[in-house]
Amino acid sequence: MRHYPEVQPDNASRREFLKRSAALSLAAGATPWAVSLAAMGEAAAATATDYKALVCVFLYGGNDYANTLLPYDLPSYNLQQTFRANLSIDRAALTPLLLNPTVPLANGRQYALAPGLDPLLPIFNAGKMSVLLNVGTLIQPTTKAQYSAGSVPLPPKLFSHNDQQSFWQSSSAEGASSGWGGRLGDLFAAGNGNATFTCISVSGNAVYLSGKTAVQYQVSTSGSVPVNGIQSPLFGSPACSTLLQNLITSSTNTNLFASEYARVGSRSVTANTQVSTALAGVNLTSTFPASNSLADQLKMVARLIAARTSLGPKRQVFFVSVGGFDTHDSLLTTHPGLMATVGNAMSAFYQATVDLGVSSQVTAFTASDFGRTLVSNNGGSDHGWGSMHFVVGDSVKGGSFVGTPPIIANGGPDDVGQGRLLPALSVDQYGATLATWFGVSSTDLRSVLPNMGNYSQTNLGFL
Repeated sequence: MRHYPEVQPDNASRREFLKRSAALSLAAGATPWAVSLAAMGEAAAATATDYKALVCVFLYGGNDYANTLLPYDLPSYNLQQTFRANLSIDRAALTPLLLNPTVPLANGRQYALAPGLDPLLPIFNAGKMSVLLNVGTLIQPTTKAQYSAGSVPLPPKLFSHNDQQSFWQSSSAEGASSGWGGRLGDLFAAGNGNATFTCISVSGNAVYLSGKTAVQYQVSTSGSVPVNGIQSPLFGSPACSTLLQNLITSSTNTNLFASEYARVGSRSVTANTQVSTALAGVNLTSTFPASNSLADQLKMVARLIAARTSLGPKRQVFFVSVGGFDTHDSLLTTHPGLMATVGNAMSAFYQATVDLGVSSQVTAFTASDFGRTLVSNNGGSDHGWGSMHFVVGDSVKGGSFVGTPPIIANGGPDDVGQGRLLPALSVDQYGATLATWFGVSSTDLRSVLPNMGNYSQTNLGFL
């Protein structure tokens, strides 16, 4: 899911034009001339003197929860086998990956990480990672009876990739113009030293980072994306490059839209210089795995965090992602590699935050379209709903599970058929817990997560 906001009518305000013109951002290949757009300087609802960052790790395609966090106690393991024997992982292979929480789960329930997630085990054991059980998109707390009767509002187009990606990221169906990461940015952008660097994506355009006023700044795994033709001679001519820069940054335009475009272009050129200069002084001591696209993105996030003093922000929200999780078939051959990609990348990133001395100030968390079905679909699994997720950082009350283990069943009390988990914890509660740690007041939570008024428990307590 990649959403590009629509062009506004001619009577759009200057503020709305600048926000919407993120759609015209030439970053990440949207056009040949890459212009990364800056956030606007509107009044923020919050200020900060310390530094904190949230890093959303989005797993595009819908991650298979049952082969990510596997039942290990013998009754649960055997029960899961009855629904996906063709997708099973030998229990002996799970023994080294058994999670031993500080507070054991009720009824002897145990879980193990999937092979490939081995690098996350020491982080969990050190009390720096929590596992959230059965999280998903909801509008309000929903029972199976309410779901079956259709008596409560539900997220639109359940089990649809685009809509559930959008609802996860924005609390709205596909076509949303802002996400809750961007709305977090709205609250803090004006209080940052440079609002441009409040919301940063290393994964192209994502509605998650679009705010009402804050606009995501897009970078590549190599750094800022300069405007082609300015960074190097246009048509081999430095004079042409100068003319191009003057054209897109000129402040002499009397036309409203042209003037605003020039302001955006000028800000982009300035931001490119700032990022390039700041990153030039960064030398990470941490090692990131090679041939790992997620690790490459997280390495850039680590570099940008290391450059925070030069760039100026006190609050930052980052977005990275990896695809390939739509495992309708070949799950046993595809999913382990995806788990290794995630495990190695997130472990390396956590170590980088330790090396940078900011591991208590940076929290990384996973997200995905939805979970998948417990019942196998030939060699894979179908689209589901609730899923399991990880939160990593020194501020995490780790070595713990958050939530209640779902009952393993097809059509049981915790699922709506085929082992599609009916979420017990909502994305709103997940996000609200992260937002509260980030510094959002209880009165501002609903501006970030509009459904929070439907929940009595706004903080899940993992931070």
